[in-house]
Amino acid sequence: MDRRTTLERRIRWIVAATIGYNVVEAVVALTAGQLASSSALIGFGLDSTVEVLSAAAVAWQFAAPDPERRERVALRVIAVSFFGLAVVVGVDAVRSLLGDGVAQPSTVGIVLAAVSLVVMPALSWAERRAGRELGSASAVADSRQTLLCAWLSAVLLAGLVLNSALGWSWADPVAALVIAAFAVKEGAEAWRGDAD
Repeated sequence: MDRRTTLERRIRWIVAATIGYNVVEAVVALTAGQLASSSALIGFGLDSTVEVLSAAAVAWQFAAPDPERRERVALRVIAVSFFGLAVVVGVDAVRSLLGDGVAQPSTVGIVLAAVSLVVMPALSWAERRAGRELGSASAVADSRQTLLCAWLSAVLLAGLVLNSALGWSWADPVAALVIAAFAVKEGAEAWRGDAD
């Protein structure tokens, strides 16, 4: 088996692990977000859903005999999913800041954010390394989505801890707006096909 085949197989395994983790993450975050009226947790859960779509696009690409032919479409799917996330989370965060619901503390959300802060960088690093060696812009873009999840975990953790410890309910929608801003930036880069 040549190096290219090994890297393509590795990317498929990393993508499968990312999809599995993010399905669980999405269900937990969306449920906890609904229970706590947390824009940030709901945004994080939606980001996990976008990450599943992003990883599925890369899996679809690498399921083909000639993955390079599907790369542009995979990048577009990744970009559009980022933009959709930004709109939904941004609107919900603004509604929360304007007084439409106050976020409650969420211990489940804090634990989820802390675990994701450990898991996601490892998955991102592995996929980015394989994607760069393979020269796959879509695998690198997907690894950036996974790394974005790690950054968002930190933002989410800060917002949830500030709300829980200090009663700063406004920190939750502010964290959600940061998530939306990251999504716009990453979507634009994926649309352009920036791999580095």
